[in-house]
Amino acid sequence: MSRFNRRVQIPDLQLPKYDDAEEEGDYSDNYGVARLTTTGSNVSDDQEPVVGVKVLRQASRHRDIKGDYLDVPSHSYLMKIFQKQGDKQVLFADKVLKFTASGKMKHRILLITDFALYIIDPETNALKRRIALAAVEKTCLSDLSDNFLAIIIPKEYDLLMASTRKTEIVAVLVEATKSASDFELEVVFSNSFEYNADAELVKEIQFEEVEGTHYYIVIG
Repeated sequence: MSRFNRRVQIPDLQLPKYDDAEEEGDYSDNYGVARLTTTGSNVSDDQEPVVGVKVLRQASRHRDIKGDYLDVPSHSYLMKIFQKQGDKQVLFADKVLKFTASGKMKHRILLITDFALYIIDPETNALKRRIALAAVEKTCLSDLSDNFLAIIIPKEYDLLMASTRKTEIVAVLVEATKSASDFELEVVFSNSFEYNADAELVKEIQFEEVEGTHYYIVIG
């Protein structure tokens, strides 16, 4: 199999507003501004060690945590999606950018409930993927203050995405997994790791910092 390097400069990554409609595609060089909402916390004290390990942006350290940044109860199609599966509680909801197997990034809605993760297309309101919390083995993050994380699902294929609320996503996953199955989710910090982009495609991501600017390299 031939191998290739794709080096993409990641400046201070900020994600598009939820209501800022853009065409799906490769967003490596152009991002909008994330909507930040301050309200009460939905994260327990047990999650604080996860936050402390990363070199986080100043904004991440001081941002209040809400959990549901989309006001899920006001969107009937979102309520129907997770209630149909019997899930009871939304622990996290926000718009993220997700890597496709080809390396492009697409707008998706990420829902984390008490039993599963949901990936939803905000343009069509369609459920693209449901991942049971019990199927998640670990999360992988770099040691840099970028916005990327990989969620490793050994029996399926993995999920690579970007979010300005990456730390909160990891913290919620750790807590939710522990509550649902008494399993301690592994959080791996490394500037190089592999992930399954689809069922038969393994890619390696390498992170490096050059003069204060972050880069990622995808090797397929």
